[in-house]
Amino acid sequence: MNTLFTLYPLRSLTIPNRIWMAAMCQYSAAPEGEQAGAPTDWHFAHLAARAMGGTGLIITEGTAVSPEGRISPYDLGIWNRTQVDAFRRITGFLKSQGTATGIQLAHAGRKACTERPWVDGGRRLAPDELHGWTPVGPSALPFSESSTVPEELTRERIGEIVQEFAAAAEGALEAGFEVAEIQGAHGYLIHQFLSPYSNHRADEYGGSFEGRTRFALEVVDAVRRVWPEDLPVFFRISATDWLAENPEDDREGWTADDTVRFAKELKARGVDLMDVSTGANVPDAKIVPGPGYQVPFAERVRNEAGMPVAAVGLITKPAQAQEIITSGKADAVLLARELLRDPYWARRAATELGGTVPTPVQYNRARP
Repeated sequence: MNTLFTLYPLRSLTIPNRIWMAAMCQYSAAPEGEQAGAPTDWHFAHLAARAMGGTGLIITEGTAVSPEGRISPYDLGIWNRTQVDAFRRITGFLKSQGTATGIQLAHAGRKACTERPWVDGGRRLAPDELHGWTPVGPSALPFSESSTVPEELTRERIGEIVQEFAAAAEGALEAGFEVAEIQGAHGYLIHQFLSPYSNHRADEYGGSFEGRTRFALEVVDAVRRVWPEDLPVFFRISATDWLAENPEDDREGWTADDTVRFAKELKARGVDLMDVSTGANVPDAKIVPGPGYQVPFAERVRNEAGMPVAAVGLITKPAQAQEIITSGKADAVLLARELLRDPYWARRAATELGGTVPTPVQYNRARP
């Protein structure tokens, strides 16, 4: 029986346990200049602590494939040599601790160009403001009333962004990453194309399910072509916009049924695992969160599409995480804020449940 502490093989990579760290933006890179978008000592210390805590796989924060793809000017990016070289130091240390290394390749689309969350509530920056720019999207529809209206992407620019994802994947490989995760969730650019709520295009990139998924599949194909055959590719999805789950809401959005159908397409194109989250594309969608509230969406994908999945969302207790794995609801759990609260969560879980996780030899004398 699989548990939190069993190995997880994916292609040639073996991840030492099923306790993984989800991508979480730190908004701590330089906004401009030679070091723009490059990880700093903060990122090194932040990620290294979780590796020393026994986390099996660490996925870096959403890492932009271009300057315009950043959520904020302070996001990480991977579009130049300086960034690649800075990441190499981090991946080298994580691997030395027995942790697998993943990067989330991202483009924020219409949700780009914001202040850091702790500055003015993360307000939208105007295009003519310091560090500002005009965001882009599948349609000229702002994310919210306070957001800048994005430029609608041309077919030519869509093709360029696809190639930016591929170039970023090549840089990530050179930087030492072993897993490439494509960010298709949380209302960012790929999700904006997937959902009829945010995609009002009338060309081949809109309308039908096939049209709205076209851009995402082009990105997947481009990344898979440059990513080694023996290393895994993940896809992060928002399994629902939470509109279909509310009978009183007659707006059309991305649904759980769409996610299962799409997972089958991804599996056929060489995606190894779906990282299943929800929401964040419709600002006023009605969501009632609770412990493990997103796990049923992951379980559906695993059972109905035959796609390996990682479950996320208010997974905080070791026994709770263990049950998700042992019952076959997911193949791994991705922790986010809980790992901000406790970098050593995996080691604590191993103590509580009688498992083992990688531990620095320097800390052996502190074993229970």
